[in-house]
This record gives sequence, structure tokens and C-alpha cells, in this order.
Amino acid sequence: MRKRVVVTGLGAVSPIGNTMLATWQALMAGKSGADFITLFDASRHKTRFAAEVKNFDSSALLGHRDARKLDRFAQFATVAALEALAQAGLTVDENNRERVGVLIGTGIGGMSTLLEQVEVMREKGPDRVSPFLIPMMISDGAAGAIAIRVGARGPNMALATACATGSNAVGEASEMIRRGAADVMIAGGAEASITAISMAGMNVMGALSTRNDDPQSASRPFDKNRDGFLMGEGSGILILESLEHARARGATILAEVSGYGTSDDAHHISAPLESGEGAALSMRLALQSAGLPPTAIDYINAHGTSTHLNDKAETLAIKTVFGDHAYELAVSSTKSNTGHLLGASGALEAAFCVQIFQHNVLPPTINYHTPDPDCDLDIIPNTPRPATPRHAMSNSFGFGGHNATLIISRFEN
Repeated sequence: MRKRVVVTGLGAVSPIGNTMLATWQALMAGKSGADFITLFDASRHKTRFAAEVKNFDSSALLGHRDARKLDRFAQFATVAALEALAQAGLTVDENNRERVGVLIGTGIGGMSTLLEQVEVMREKGPDRVSPFLIPMMISDGAAGAIAIRVGARGPNMALATACATGSNAVGEASEMIRRGAADVMIAGGAEASITAISMAGMNVMGALSTRNDDPQSASRPFDKNRDGFLMGEGSGILILESLEHARARGATILAEVSGYGTSDDAHHISAPLESGEGAALSMRLALQSAGLPPTAIDYINAHGTSTHLNDKAETLAIKTVFGDHAYELAVSSTKSNTGHLLGASGALEAAFCVQIFQHNVLPPTINYHTPDPDCDLDIIPNTPRPATPRHAMSNSFGFGGHNATLIISRFEN
């Protein structure tokens, strides 16, 4: 028997809210996290806005001593993980700590710490570099910090598949539970990549929106007038458990991770296959994993970055997989609200898919005003849509051709 994996807790730190509840409420209200950049002087940049996490006091949330040893991305992940554990009502102690694991992905890791310490070395010399540089910079910093904080001694690792990272982290953590490596996994993604160099790099690739006159409307996935994505930051964390473990401790089950697929385009370092073939394979594998026909899916939280190539290719992929049912699906991209959290986006979007079963409502794509004939699916425009879906799909696609798809289902005994 294939073990069933359920979700019992959610945590979030995002550009539209510093908790899962605040983030969800802002999502339903159609709030955009976009604003002019405050984390560095962006006056010389082609894009001068991003979706920053706001009013985040890491010292108050984690204690000054612990916070100062963590890069911003690891701070986000740790705060979100503590929130998710609290909702799950799960305490890690000597009785279960060897069966509780952590898998936190990140696309870039501790970039801000690295940049800061490069300047320290340049100005003051190598002996003045922080002794915390390496543990703060490396991509497994968040996973390690969470394990130390809560005492989880089970499987622990980081994962990096660019913008597919968050979905891969949730999917691979689910597979670890299915094969019996852990009873519980603290899984998700975290990113803090709003830095001068990353924004410059994305700009010269032509990936970012340059709508400096109106940042709030910059992210407009599937809209004909889209011009690039909105950089975001934050973290999404899910508590995953085997169904048996969750039932044994009387946990409230929020949803089920019923399917997972992953693939690669094997095509280009940054551009997706225009046909969407790689993405379609990921979706097919997720359906196969879940044992579901395409017609069972009611909603897709699309990767939907608001770039011309991605949105068109994803639309083609959905049509390839779902055929006529593609036009019966409700589709939205919540990146229109949060921006693109890179390695954290898939995990946060998976959490949104869990929330739709709690609230019986589907999030919209804000800033969607001019339909694109190349993206002719049922894009939910601007306001939430009441619904009672049974199965939701969440797509994430990344540079390097990485594709990851999750299927999140309403929990049924």
C-alpha cells in the first residue's frame, strides 16, 4: 500500500503578510506586495521595485542572538516553520525527534550575507570577515537552523532546482514519508534574493517587469500586456505527515499531498520549451502518481510568472495534458500578488492550494485586464471565485529546465 501523506500545518512569511493568515487574507483582498525597493539603492537599476517582506523583525521573532547568525532567507524559513508547527500542534521531543525531518529548498541561499561580507573583506581585510559567513551563506542554512531550533534529528537536507525548488522540496519530502524514512517532514522553500546584483542580473536577461510608473500592476500573468516578472522574497512551509501518524496523534488534517511529478526540458539554461513538453511531462507524472485522470483536476495554481515565454508555454502544456478539459479548469497565478519568490514560490503556492480546501474559494490573478489569445484558459480575473474543488494542481518551472508539479487534494477518509 502506498502511504498517504497529509498536511497538518502551514507557515508563511511573504510580501503580503508575515503569517499564513495575514498572507491569505491579503491574497483574498487582491493586495499586491509590489513597491519601490528599500533593501538597497536601486536608483541606477532598470527595475526599481520588488515585492519585499515588510515590517519583519527577526530579533523579536527569533531572539537577537539566534537571528544574527542567520541570513535573511533562513530567518524567513525558521519563522514560517515555527508557525506551521504551532498550527500542527506538533512538539518535537525525545520521543519523536528521530522520525521528524526537514527539507528546505532555496534557489540562491544566503546571497545578501555573501555580498555584505565581500564588502567587509574589500574594505577591512580578510581577517575581519564574519565567522558566521559560511554557515549563513550556504544553501542548507535554513534546513539546519530549523532542525537545531526544534530538535529534529530525522532526514535533513536542502534542495536547489531554481524556481521549481519549493515544489520539489514538498514533493521529495512527501516521497521520504511514503518510503518510511520519516513520519513527519517540515518542508518548503525560502528566498531572500532582492539584492543589487540579482536584480541587475535578472534585468540584463530581460526577465523583470520595468513598469516603474506603476509597480502594483507590474505582475500580470497571462495578460496580453505582461512585460516580465516581479521579484519577491519570503518563505512557505508545510508540515507533512503520514496519515497513520497524523491520525494516531489526533491531528487536524488540512489536505492531502496526493501526487508529485518532476522533469526537465533538457532545452535551455533559462528559456522554457516553447511547446511546453517538459512541463506537460511533469503534470502527467503527477497525475500518474496520484492515480487520477486529468478530468479530476478542478484548479491549477499556475507557475504564471508574467513573462511572455513562460505563460504561453505553460498554457500549451496544460492544453496538451488536459485536452478539452483544459477549458473546464479554473487557473490563476498568485505571483500577481506575491511576486516571484524563486525557490520559495512553489511551497507558498502549495500552501495556497491547501487553503482553498479550508475556505472553499479560489484565488484570482490580479492585474488581469487584457486577455491574450495565446493564453486562452479560464484565468480567474481579479476577484476570488467561490468553489468546492476536490483536487488542485500546482506548477513550478525553473531556469535549467526544471519542472515540478504537485497535486493537493481535499482530505477524504
